[in-house]
Amino acid sequence: MDAKADQKGGGQRIGMVMAEIRSRIAGRGLVPGARLPSVRAFAKAMHVSASTVVEAYERLAAEGLIRSRPGSGFYVSSPLAPLSLSEIGPKLDRAVDPFWVSRQALQDGDILKPGCGWLPSSWMPETAIRRALRSLSRGEGRNLSDYGTPLGSPQLRQLLSRRMGEHGISAGPDQIILSDSGTQAIDLLCRFLIEPGDAVLVDDPCYFNFHALLRAHRAKIIGVPMTQVGPDIEAFGRALEEHRPRLYITNSGIHNPTGATLSPVVAHRLLKLADRAGLTIIEDDIFADLEHEPAPRLAAFDGLDRVVHIGSFSKTLSASVRCGFIAAKPEWIEGLVDLQIATNFGTGRLSSELVLTLLTDGSYRKHLEELRVRLSRTMEATTMRLASLGITPWLQPRAGMFLWCRLPDGIEAADVARACLADNIVLAPGNVFSQSEEAGGFLRFNVAQSQDPRIFQSLERALGRLP
Repeated sequence: MDAKADQKGGGQRIGMVMAEIRSRIAGRGLVPGARLPSVRAFAKAMHVSASTVVEAYERLAAEGLIRSRPGSGFYVSSPLAPLSLSEIGPKLDRAVDPFWVSRQALQDGDILKPGCGWLPSSWMPETAIRRALRSLSRGEGRNLSDYGTPLGSPQLRQLLSRRMGEHGISAGPDQIILSDSGTQAIDLLCRFLIEPGDAVLVDDPCYFNFHALLRAHRAKIIGVPMTQVGPDIEAFGRALEEHRPRLYITNSGIHNPTGATLSPVVAHRLLKLADRAGLTIIEDDIFADLEHEPAPRLAAFDGLDRVVHIGSFSKTLSASVRCGFIAAKPEWIEGLVDLQIATNFGTGRLSSELVLTLLTDGSYRKHLEELRVRLSRTMEATTMRLASLGITPWLQPRAGMFLWCRLPDGIEAADVARACLADNIVLAPGNVFSQSEEAGGFLRFNVAQSQDPRIFQSLERALGRLP
């Protein structure tokens, strides 16, 4: 028997012992406080080695199911508190607010998630991630257990600098600071740039977590209507004069939730207004790698003067590999690093090393090429399925995973979302994205998560029941 087969067999025997103990506890053959059979006796009864039982007991103890008493043996732990109803399944009576979609979509179990903001795990490069993890585990001289350096991995920052250069953004490695995610990057910038009560502009509609973050910072949120080529410039100018905002947060590449793309004309006019008003812009670019052709970037036109550029790999690589970045003017970097140390102490060294490995071994590039093609095909198929129900896109996006769709006249998206949630289907109603709450007739669909026929069957039933 080779080493791999022997290792697999050992793992199966350990699992068999653990399953037997779990079964006895579940069947009340072993009650809380009861002593487990001795290692030697249980090994004989299960026809395995003593070392197998020891390993099984240690793993069960690590789970908290049993506990060790030195010199006495292993005992069944006290029973766990039962899961609350909110953890067992979706909560149907919760208000439809900016947290509504996330709370429902982050549930485990047999839940379909056409309203969520991430790709299915089956679409992610898990084989490449496992290969990269094995490569890191074998790598000598690579520190994977210590805190990251204040700015983060120099090699990854150099690579990010080159990648941003492909979009016309000039940012040296010393202008880039790594973060744990795109959300953490925005949180850090809000701490750095605004005070409670400051006005902040957002697109209407915009990514709903912008609302949640800004409320956490006690900012005054001002929505500016979004058009198919960027924010409404006339409304943007009026908001600057009336509210004197400190900050504007937007997506310029693939807009969330609409899928719109910023035009060069709007970008230039927007930056002129920002310069005149002393406005700082956070450009959230986390969907950049889903584009077929790069859209205009505010940071490229501006040279990182009034624009701060952020990104992450959560949407295209893994939501579990928390690695994002901030590119900003040089004089802000030291202050951001100090704030990073104060609030997070350091960046995730393991995550950044893993991302670096995937970006440099060719697997990420290949994954993106396949992903873009797959998303394009799925976008077309989902558009057709929705059209058969009278649900039509506000625009046909050039790329990405989102369709911002208008429901038939007189139908409220929140009512449809509640009805479908009863079928364990999580939708994203328009008003969770809208500061003005004028998007009640819209839903955002993630086309990658919209392949199950049950979604469209539930939608059809919901639309049929509603006036």
